[in-house]
Amino acid sequence: MQVMWDLRKTFRCAVLTGSTSDMAKVAKEVVQLFTAGSRNDQNTVLLLVDEKKILEDLEINIMMTVAEQKIVTRMPVVIFLSCVRNNAPQQSDHVVLKNTLSDNEKEKFDKKKEELQKRYKDKCEQFHGFNIMQSNFSQAYVRKACAALENSKKTNKPRKTQLAAFLCLLNAYIPGSYLLESQCLDFLGHEDYDDLSLEDQMQPFSHLIITFQEDGRAEKKVRMAHTMIAQYCTELLAKAGVTRSDTTRNFLNSFCRYAIPLWLLGFVKEMLTKREMKKEVDQVNSTEMKQEKFSRLILDIEMMEGKEQCATVLEVASNTFGQNPFFPQALARFYYIKLNDYNQAEMWAQRAIERDPQNSFVADTLGQVHKNHLMNDEVSEPRDILRLAKKAIKAFEDEEKLAEDEDGPDMKKHGNIKVSPFYNSRGQFGYLQVCKTLYEKLVSQNETWEEVLTKKVSMGSVLELLGDNKLQRFNDLILSLQDDIERKCIFLEKYLTYSKPNMEKDDPEYISKDTSECYQKYVGDTTAKQLIQMFQEGNLDEQSVEVLSFLIKQYTQSELEDISTKCREMHPSADSEAALVNNILTPFIEKMPSSKKDPPELHMFSLLWYWAGNQGRCDYDLSELTQQMYKSYENTYKKYFRNRYLLPVFFIGKGEGVKRIVHRNVIEKHLKVIEADWSDNWKKEEIFRNPDVQELLLRLDGEVRNYKVYTRVGGKEIEMDANVRNKIWKPRSVTFYLGFTIRGPLLVISL
Repeated sequence: MQVMWDLRKTFRCAVLTGSTSDMAKVAKEVVQLFTAGSRNDQNTVLLLVDEKKILEDLEINIMMTVAEQKIVTRMPVVIFLSCVRNNAPQQSDHVVLKNTLSDNEKEKFDKKKEELQKRYKDKCEQFHGFNIMQSNFSQAYVRKACAALENSKKTNKPRKTQLAAFLCLLNAYIPGSYLLESQCLDFLGHEDYDDLSLEDQMQPFSHLIITFQEDGRAEKKVRMAHTMIAQYCTELLAKAGVTRSDTTRNFLNSFCRYAIPLWLLGFVKEMLTKREMKKEVDQVNSTEMKQEKFSRLILDIEMMEGKEQCATVLEVASNTFGQNPFFPQALARFYYIKLNDYNQAEMWAQRAIERDPQNSFVADTLGQVHKNHLMNDEVSEPRDILRLAKKAIKAFEDEEKLAEDEDGPDMKKHGNIKVSPFYNSRGQFGYLQVCKTLYEKLVSQNETWEEVLTKKVSMGSVLELLGDNKLQRFNDLILSLQDDIERKCIFLEKYLTYSKPNMEKDDPEYISKDTSECYQKYVGDTTAKQLIQMFQEGNLDEQSVEVLSFLIKQYTQSELEDISTKCREMHPSADSEAALVNNILTPFIEKMPSSKKDPPELHMFSLLWYWAGNQGRCDYDLSELTQQMYKSYENTYKKYFRNRYLLPVFFIGKGEGVKRIVHRNVIEKHLKVIEADWSDNWKKEEIFRNPDVQELLLRLDGEVRNYKVYTRVGGKEIEMDANVRNKIWKPRSVTFYLGFTIRGPLLVISL
């Protein structure tokens, strides 16, 4: 806030508070502040936000609002000041604020303390927030301040000690949380102190607690004076036998038994279910951020009190909030991950589903319970393996159906209440993991299972070899696996090829690895895979191999078999490479130009193939083809890729024919040589400054207007987005490289 205050005369400063569910409304307010009601009175807005996840959506909505209002911007519209509390900050280009004062800051704090001592005398000794900073966040100061709680006892705790324990626990794990003064007084009221203030009733440690009011109409709120005090007092109480689990259960029973406000439910939910990010160092000593399995409070209870106490705390929360699905979901996860109690895990996972039957992410937990049970070494009999696999597959199929019915937040205005910012692909991946485990467990016992699972022989014909006639009851399940696996693997391959979580983060490698292994086990070497192997083993250049491999995956099985027959009949000669390329390209080119009914892949290849290298003459209206591609993407993939970053798949190169088309893999190979951690390079775009990459790609000219880029081909103007949108806020002429996502053309860098 001090930064905002210091810059108040340079920028129009604002803080984003309240609900962020209506991003369009927030964007309009930001733009209105930018123009101050007049288009001739522009000034950049400095906007403080505390939720990083909303930034991209908010940025898009602000640009759309500026474009709709046809505002010509003479300066950046907004600067986001994103302040997020993090216990494990990454080494990155972010500014990390730490609990350490510089020498200059120490000097200023010391001077300020002298002023306070003159003005407030002994009272300033209880200005704990200021004193902690002035002492450079000294633990010794905190210990001295908390001395009043050192003699706490587990038994016969007065209510004021219990209330102090509640506030300590809340503020230790949820900084910024609070209770209302009226709630605190109601809790203390059982001791007939109605005529005393909260401060008087909380002696001798009332100085550790502050009461504040955010505006004249709001109720007074109560919290600990500082997070460090709350954390230390929580430790003190635990050593005295007032454990975290006891305090949590007592708090739930005392403050959450009846109808409670949403803000308090939010604090409890965050304290018991929010999983924080932590640093992990892998075998090659590279650091990555991974999500903890459980909330920080649950992990601390596990470490200091044992797993059973965690389960009882989550069970009390589950029973207390009888309509909330997230507490039983967390409890189910704890039972199967930490306690290996799959029966209890299944029961609580089912209970979570009953509370929110339309939520695919809640449904995922039941599938995970059965999947992890199946992976357990204790499950070894084929009948038990198949029984568990069937339950897991059913759970993941149910989850996939729910995910199909969930739309993005943009559909809420159309009356769809089942919305999710992300498409849930866990059901499909969980299904594949179950099938992979099923294959490995069964085939390791009897190789006949390999022929059964790949449908080379029927189950009924080999029951004697399998040693159990009752296995026939699973025949329908086994017959369905191969086709379903192929369909899900094809979807996930596209999902991972065309998109990733965001510009800075890749999907975990194990998703691609497990998907590929499952496909290989059940489907094996398909015609497409054999052809791709032929390309790789031939004398084709890398660029052509990548393009042809992409095209092969777009053909039907009958088309592939026809292509494969022609390729096998070819005789090695000087022209054989050209003939091979021609065999792959011809069926695709015959389908062009694409029509409205064609998939985005054909539209993309049509644009790549017809794009004129000199932006001059062109036989087709590429502007119309681009619009058709946008619509095809909306109908085919938008549902699945919502809120994910769309990766460029191809780029326009300098060559002719196939060599004009440059696949992303060719470019990324240059990047892998340069740096080990390159997952966020699509945001930085540094790779396009590499001379070898620049030698591959064709430069194009365009113009920036209303946060869009326009270029002309064959006399027609084509509209496109930019990879990094904040580079196109100012109207101007640009030179750029052109990439293609599965949605359409994309400016990748302005030169």
